[in-house]
Amino acid sequence: MKDNHQDSQLKRELSTRHMQLIALGGSIGVGLFYGSSSTIQMAGPSILLAYLIGGLVIFTIMRALGEMAVAEPVSGSFSMYANKYLGRFAGFLSGWTYWFMWIVVGMAELTVVGVYINYWFPDIPQWVTALVVLVMMTLVNLANVKAYGEFEFWFAMIKVVAIIGMIVLGLAIIFFGVGNHGEAIGFDNLWAHGGFMPNGFHGILMSLVLVMFSFGGVELVGISAGEAKNPSKSIPSAINNIVWRILIFYIGALGVMMVIYPWNKVGSEGSPFVQIFDYVGIPAAAHIINFVVITAAMSAFNSGLYGSGRMLHNLSVQKNGPEYFKTVSKNGSPSRGILFSSAVLLIAVVLNYVVPEKVFIYISAVATVAVITSWMIILLAQLKFRKSKTKEEVAKLKFKIPLYPLSTYIAIVFLLMVIVLMAFIPDMRVALYVAPVWFFILYIGYKVIHVKK
Repeated sequence: MKDNHQDSQLKRELSTRHMQLIALGGSIGVGLFYGSSSTIQMAGPSILLAYLIGGLVIFTIMRALGEMAVAEPVSGSFSMYANKYLGRFAGFLSGWTYWFMWIVVGMAELTVVGVYINYWFPDIPQWVTALVVLVMMTLVNLANVKAYGEFEFWFAMIKVVAIIGMIVLGLAIIFFGVGNHGEAIGFDNLWAHGGFMPNGFHGILMSLVLVMFSFGGVELVGISAGEAKNPSKSIPSAINNIVWRILIFYIGALGVMMVIYPWNKVGSEGSPFVQIFDYVGIPAAAHIINFVVITAAMSAFNSGLYGSGRMLHNLSVQKNGPEYFKTVSKNGSPSRGILFSSAVLLIAVVLNYVVPEKVFIYISAVATVAVITSWMIILLAQLKFRKSKTKEEVAKLKFKIPLYPLSTYIAIVFLLMVIVLMAFIPDMRVALYVAPVWFFILYIGYKVIHVKK
């Protein structure tokens, strides 16, 4: 009955509108605006195929999560399902690993905000910007879940408008020659520079690691399920729309970039988005994209603080974390979990002038392993969830994963392949050394917490 008690504490104030944009904001990060050129260099135009493959796997993972979230809409989501269907240690491991992932991502995003604020105000130290954003987003999350939903709605909307604007302008250049003396560019650039797969199948394989990392955050829909006004309607709607979002925003945006510019020149002169806006002759293109990237980073940080606070609350409900985090404020916010996460994130303020930038690449690699661990646990929990049901109960499920169980098994194998591929990318390899140490620390922590049980 504790699950029900938990849900009555966390208020259901997120509308379908909020849920849609939370899902969208989670799957569109800073990487698309400034990091997309590095993935394009790995695979060339065939990066579109990599995003399509990755998108189908993400859709499978989200449908697996959605099946459980609609049937049992609890905040904390997959950690609670792992605890219930895979055992207490699985709930402990997935919850703390997911909390750790958002802390790591939050540190990186705080730094990104500082870097891009410096573009306008070079005299403001990065740590000052990081501290201001940290305090501001903490206050938003402490207010209530509706405040978080509204901020995320508008932050995500800015990203969406920027991407749609870039795609529309790009299509105008391609078909009508806007900015090119009225001469349509055509699609030759997709195969004229070494072919559609210039680096072969190897290039697509290697790019899949970064492609999957860029999708980290989509599972926030499940985390917010316990606070959705109408989970049986809003969760399926948000999850089903993820596929066309990926097609439009990732494949559409990257496709336009590579049609206009040869793939080996995309991003050679700064952000690909700035290049497109400049091409058409829009004044202050760099300033517009700088603003968009700052809001994208703040959006990711806002979501991370939301997710980490809810996860700590959920872990305490499961008795997989300190009882201290169980308390919820009068307005339904897990304030202690949010404040603890913010306190840990203060480390990022210090790191902004102590740690070299390379460390953040390593931290991102660790975050990739953390999110893949979360996705793997979602899939394994869904298998157990379905096996625990009778035929009659399965028939009553409102939101089933397609092609069960084949789709679930294919997604599991795919995630295992991505982890193996990380060993072949030097900057990512460090995560494969750090991850076992983290899991061992968690195992010791688990034993200490449950030593009296």
